[in-house]
Amino acid sequence: MSEMNEIMLSLTQELRRGTIVLSVLSQLNHPEYGYTLVKNMEDKGVKVDTNTLYPLLRRLEKQEILMSEWDTDGTKPRKYYKRTVFGDAVYMKLLGQWREMTESMEQLLQE
Repeated sequence: MSEMNEIMLSLTQELRRGTIVLSVLSQLNHPEYGYTLVKNMEDKGVKVDTNTLYPLLRRLEKQEILMSEWDTDGTKPRKYYKRTVFGDAVYMKLLGQWREMTESMEQLLQE
């Protein structure tokens, strides 16, 4: 891999890391389980590795931003995640921060 490709891969990963929490929270206003969350995000152009997603979901649950429930009615048990009321408030604040940052970035990039 060329030096430019390596640098771009590294920088792109840094950008993505900064948006993954907001991306995941945006999709959890109703219960989702991990696989469908990954699939839905990919369908919308946001690729997230399961090795990144599941630790993030557990961390957000420990922070009481998400809650989870097991569904054992199907052929195999599935753990569904959803934002808590506290998580809704955190999401709205992060969304506001995101909008401020993107507005500022747009101004910077237009100069």
